[in-house]
Amino acid sequence: MTKRMLIMLGGVLLLIAALALGKFLQIKQLIASAPKPGAQTVSTVTVTEQEWQPQLNAVGTVTAFRGVDVTAEIAGLVRDVKFKSGQNVARNAVLFQLNADADIAQLQALQASVDLAVTVLKRDQAQLAVQAVSQAQVDADTADLKSKRALVAQQAATVEKKTIRAPFSGRLGITTVNPGQYVNPGDKLVTLQTIDPIYVDFYVPQKHIASLNVGQHLNLQNDAYPDQQFAAKVSAINPKIDTATRNVLVEALLSNPKQQLLPGMFANVSVDVGSKLHYLTLPQTAITYNPYGSTVFVVVPDDKKDATKDATKDQAKDAPAAKPGANLIVHQVFVTTGDTRGDQVAIVKGLVANQIVVSSGQLKLQNGTSVVVNNSVQPANSPNPTPQEH
Repeated sequence: MTKRMLIMLGGVLLLIAALALGKFLQIKQLIASAPKPGAQTVSTVTVTEQEWQPQLNAVGTVTAFRGVDVTAEIAGLVRDVKFKSGQNVARNAVLFQLNADADIAQLQALQASVDLAVTVLKRDQAQLAVQAVSQAQVDADTADLKSKRALVAQQAATVEKKTIRAPFSGRLGITTVNPGQYVNPGDKLVTLQTIDPIYVDFYVPQKHIASLNVGQHLNLQNDAYPDQQFAAKVSAINPKIDTATRNVLVEALLSNPKQQLLPGMFANVSVDVGSKLHYLTLPQTAITYNPYGSTVFVVVPDDKKDATKDATKDQAKDAPAAKPGANLIVHQVFVTTGDTRGDQVAIVKGLVANQIVVSSGQLKLQNGTSVVVNNSVQPANSPNPTPQEH
């Protein structure tokens, strides 16, 4: 009985082994018949050395050279509006005329009192010469004349306040005040802004204070005019650091003859600092950023797949050009990146000049992957990019 069971168990094991062998051979055949991965199409760029001007970048706010909301100093009824909204006006130009009829009449009455006081003073001075009146009377007449002249000056100032003028030259805003409207002291009537020249205010970290000085040149851009750069000069540096942010406020002045920039706009500010440097550069799309470090794929001939592991400057000069149709592979290299400038990034360590690097198509690559180069379409690689859509 035991012998039969052993025979049956042996037969079952042989059957299982035969089935497993058949399955293994079938899988092996399927793997052998699977299509081999072909070369991947990528675009490439040559590592080049470029001159970089170190810059401080900040976001600033455009402010008026002078700006004020014109208000009424005293109450009154608006008789006339002397301008159109958006008009440019000169200093002291009349903007609003309030009703001043009663004030003018009062001024005339006070002026009449002054004229009478002048006559009385002259008469008493003549009588004092013949000792018909005392010196005290003449002194009282003089004091009375001065008092009445002060009242005239006070009333004349009140009349003048009924004529509201531009305190400086500039562009007027949109007013909602109309003739016949009653205004109270402090009511905002219209805004007035001097926008040529114009200021831009921006903050920079305190560690960069040593790099800034009055008169330093800078450039700014605004999304309203993406293809245009505006030149400015640092006009003032705040002597106090913001304790909440540890930043310092910087003010720059620029001409605005076409009045393109308006108060309240934001601007991207770039300040040139220090001397020019030389960096190896790549488009930012060529860099693959990972938690364990930044990498690029260097393109090499298939028979020199290890050429970049110990690359030197002399070897880089002889690096082959990646031409379409060549038998090429890629080798992954760790790099240390530096500053960025537009679409470009500086390579501090890991590459040398003239090496060929994959600029797009990295997601489908790994070490040793065969590639075909197609540079008909290239990623952006400009130090001063502009928006692609306006």
